[in-house]
Amino acid sequence: MEQRKSYKNEKGNAQAGQTFARQNTDVLCDDGLSRSSDETLVMRMEQRAKVIQLELPLATFIDKGRDSGIETKSLPITKRMIWEAYKKVRKNKGSAGIDNETLSMYKERLKDNLYILWNRMSSGSYFPLSVLDVEISKDDGKKRKLGIPTINDRIAQQVVKTYLEPRFEAEFSPHSYGYRPNKSAHQAVAEVQKNVRQYRWVIDMDITGFFDNMSHELLMKAVDRHVEEKWTKMYILRWLEAAIENKDGSKRYRNGKGTPQGGVISPLLANLFLHYALDKWLEIHYPLLRFVRYADDAIIHCNNQSEAEKVLKAIKQRMLDCGLAVNERKSKIAYCKNANRKGTYKTVKFDFLGFTFQPRPTATKKGQMFLGFDCAISTKSKNKITEVFRTSNFHRWTGSDISRIANEFNSKIQGWINYYGKFRKYRLMKIFRIFHRRLMLWAVNKYKRFKGSMRKAGRWIYELARNQPKLFVHWQHGFQSA
Repeated sequence: MEQRKSYKNEKGNAQAGQTFARQNTDVLCDDGLSRSSDETLVMRMEQRAKVIQLELPLATFIDKGRDSGIETKSLPITKRMIWEAYKKVRKNKGSAGIDNETLSMYKERLKDNLYILWNRMSSGSYFPLSVLDVEISKDDGKKRKLGIPTINDRIAQQVVKTYLEPRFEAEFSPHSYGYRPNKSAHQAVAEVQKNVRQYRWVIDMDITGFFDNMSHELLMKAVDRHVEEKWTKMYILRWLEAAIENKDGSKRYRNGKGTPQGGVISPLLANLFLHYALDKWLEIHYPLLRFVRYADDAIIHCNNQSEAEKVLKAIKQRMLDCGLAVNERKSKIAYCKNANRKGTYKTVKFDFLGFTFQPRPTATKKGQMFLGFDCAISTKSKNKITEVFRTSNFHRWTGSDISRIANEFNSKIQGWINYYGKFRKYRLMKIFRIFHRRLMLWAVNKYKRFKGSMRKAGRWIYELARNQPKLFVHWQHGFQSA
C-alpha cells in the first residue's frame, strides 16, 4: 500500500497529503508496532500519525527536532539513522522515482521530509510508493528493467540496509565481491587472475534474470536465519511486494519473486540469497575448488574438463532447485591455455566484469616473453566506449574550441583509465586512436588551413599534446601519440 508526504502550504500551514488505505498488519506487528484487526482500525492509526505530524513545530531535524524531548517510538529507528541514510543517498545521487521528486526538490523541504519519514518508519506506518519501471540497453542489444524507488524510499531502504549489513557481512564468503564494503570489481578480477595460474579450467556462469526471479519465500528463509527483529522483516516484505509502475500509470506486481534492480537494499538481499543458493553450497559440496562471484556473475575454477562438466551440471540443478536458471547462452566452460598447457579445446577465453581472459604474450621480470593466460579490457567494453565517441558527434562541434571537447570527455576518460587501465593499460591505445581520429576530423572541419588534410590535423594534435599535455587526461597517461 502507498502513502503521500505532508507539506506546508503557501501560508505556512501544514496540510496532509493523500493517504491510502492499508492492509491488515497483525501478522507482522506483534512485538510493539502499531497494529490493526481490520481496515477501520488501520485508518484510525493513520489519522493519529497525521495529527502528530501537523501539531509539532519545525526545528533542526536531529538536535532540536519537533519533539526533541520525545525520541521513544515503537521501533528502534532514530533520527540520526535517518540523517545518515539521507547523506548516503545524496552522495550516490540518482534520478527521481514515480513521484518525479529529485534530490534537489527533496532538499527544499529537507527537515519536514526527514521528520515525517522518521515518524512513520519508527511507528511502523511507513509504506513505500511504487517503483518506477525503466529500461536500459544491455550489451546484447536487449533491454534490462530497472526499478527506481522514490527518494524517500531510498532513504528508508538505506536505514534498514545499514542496520542489517554488518551481521550479513559476518556470514558472507570472502570469495563474494559484488556490492560489499571494502570489496571491488578489481579485487574480483585480480582473484580470478591468480586462480587461473593454478587451475586449468573455468566455468563462466551467468544466471538468467536473477533479480527478476529471486524467490521471496527462499529469501525470507535466509533473512529469518539471521534476523530476529520483526520490524526489519516487515519493511523488507513491503519493499519486495511494492508495485512496479510505468510512467503511464499502469502497474504490475511481483507475485512472489524478484526485487527491483535499482533499489538500495536489493544488492544486499541478492548477496544473501546467493550466499546460500551458490556460495555456501559450493563450499560444502566442492571444498577443494575455488570460485569468485560478483553479484550474479561467477567464475568457478576446476582441475580438468570432466570435473568442470560435472560441476556445471550440478550447478544447473542447484539453480533450478532455488527457482533460478543458468543462462545457457552466456555460461560456458573454458580452457586456460598457456605455454605450459598445450591441450586443445573449443573455448580458450572468457569475459568477466569488462575484461577478457585469454592466452596473451607475457613478459617475465627479466623481460623474456612467453605465452601466459591473462586479462585486458574486453572487446565489448571497447565497443561501448567508442560508441560514446560516435553518438556524441563531437567532430561536428566546429562552433566551439577544443577545450569544450576536453571538458566534455575528460571525466569519462579518467573513469575508463581508472577502471580498464588497472590491467594491461596499454591495451587502451586502440580506443584513444579512435578518439584522436575523430579529433582530427573536428580540426579539419573547423580550420580551413588544414585544407581537408587529416595528416596536417594529426601533426597539429600531436604538437598540441606535447605543448599542452594537461589538456586531455589520457595525454597525461602516455597516450599523446595514440
